[in-house]
Amino acid sequence: MKILKIEPPKYPQIFIKPSTSYLTEGSPIIIPKGFAVNQEIELGVVIGTRAKKVPESKAMDYIGGYCAALDMTAADKIKEARSTGGSWTLAKGFDTATPVSKFIPKSEVPDPYKLNLWCSVNGKLRQDAFVYDVHFKIAYLISFISQYITLEPNDLILTGAPPNFGPVKDKDVVTAGIKDYVQMKFEVAEEK
Repeated sequence: MKILKIEPPKYPQIFIKPSTSYLTEGSPIIIPKGFAVNQEIELGVVIGTRAKKVPESKAMDYIGGYCAALDMTAADKIKEARSTGGSWTLAKGFDTATPVSKFIPKSEVPDPYKLNLWCSVNGKLRQDAFVYDVHFKIAYLISFISQYITLEPNDLILTGAPPNFGPVKDKDVVTAGIKDYVQMKFEVAEEK
């Protein structure tokens, strides 16, 4: 929040990412024409059990597992949405905006807050932080969202980005992951 010179939000910003935004290794991240896009590594929390109006104290019981996720963000569109009060969906939900790693079962992660997220662009490390550094805690996010939206198995919640995200452009290579668990690699291409 300090980097963006904005106050931390009181409540999480909730937005939906369409299924067309998801991407697995082997396909490129496509930057739409006229977009200025940043990469942001985040922990993906995969819901394992239907969750509706879940208390924060029980929220972790609804997790099926985790993944590394890149929240590709059109920085110019986010800035516009913040200034006008508009939706973040266009900025965060464009096709290929959510590259994800392989699934990590919950049973393999003793403490998700100790997971080390990292991301490099063209071999240069940009982000390297632990999940406990993100603004909203996992249990709070699950509880908060489930008060208004029923979470179904395989729904994915992104927990927020640590500092030092930055721009990507055509022909960049983004490598990211969760240390000791998963790594993923994507080429970036401009929309033709």
